Amino acid sequence: MLDRLQSLADRYDKLSELLCDPDVANDPKKLREYSKEQSDLQESYTAYMEYKSVMEQLEQAKVMQNEKLDDEMREMVKMEIDELVENKTRLEEQIKILMLPKDPNDDKNVIVEIRGAAGGDEAALFAADLYRMYTRYADTQGWRVEVLDTNLNDLGGFKEVIFMITGKGAYSKMKYESGAHRVQRIPVTESGGRIHTSTSTVGVMPEVEDFDIEIKESDIRVDTFCSSGAGGQSVNTTKSAVRVTHVPTGIVATCQDGKSQNSNKEKALQVLRARINDKFLQEEQAKYADERKSKVGTGDRSERIRTYNFPQSRVTDHRIGLTLHRLETVLNGDLEEIVSALTVAAQADQLDDKGE
Repeated sequence: MLDRLQSLADRYDKLSELLCDPDVANDPKKLREYSKEQSDLQESYTAYMEYKSVMEQLEQAKVMQNEKLDDEMREMVKMEIDELVENKTRLEEQIKILMLPKDPNDDKNVIVEIRGAAGGDEAALFAADLYRMYTRYADTQGWRVEVLDTNLNDLGGFKEVIFMITGKGAYSKMKYESGAHRVQRIPVTESGGRIHTSTSTVGVMPEVEDFDIEIKESDIRVDTFCSSGAGGQSVNTTKSAVRVTHVPTGIVATCQDGKSQNSNKEKALQVLRARINDKFLQEEQAKYADERKSKVGTGDRSERIRTYNFPQSRVTDHRIGLTLHRLETVLNGDLEEIVSALTVAAQADQLDDKGE
């Protein structure tokens, strides 16, 4: 591991030289490429430099410990060694995590699909709550949210909402949200005051660029139709809504939120590329062939990753057994504790797989 870290440090230093080279500075493509590579190495490089410093100090302290010292000085040296050993252990654990293989999609923007599932209107209302939760979480992260398509019910809930989150590290944190989310509460449609259980499903896919997934014009069919729902005078008067079908796979994406047909087509193509990429990834990784089904599920009440219990003000993530009794703050976008716990659990699984 130390050899790998030294190679990493050498590359980081080389990149620093390259970024000062006038030829690179005048080449936007190389400048962007080298800057990103160095940024990706920054955290590991900093940890390794700190580790080397701690090891040097520890060696010096141990040499001093063998010298003739009075009792007070000997105690001070011992305290310093104890502190340095503690820092060494902390940094070793940090470096183990940093050296784990990175998900190549972690820095990508994401396309999120939320659908009301089991529970009818109440499930659609809960889908709207989840959408609000993610938009508020995105605000705390400095991310931008753009709605790509919506399908509202009569109560203002979402039968379906598709949106893009743009920002550094969006996929690295949002990827854990894929699955069936269960809510337990008294619905606004319930006159008898009984608690109901409903579910909405969340699907998170990394954004795919044009050059990642090439879609031939000859392979797609574009249909236009009048948009429905909120949208002002243009609703049901112009064929601005777009449905794009990828004929070879049968995958379909629609968008009707914008007033411009061209804008809606581009947004639909973004969703289409992400869905096609998701399909190909699953086919390439045969051992994970059922991953999307197990992550997103059918929306049945038994297929859940998280429960939001209103009577107990409780949120439970069933994958890691984490329970928080602050439902309101979570639904207001305070997801960081849950996301961090899921990230740590995933890293621990990686370390177990490596035999660490």
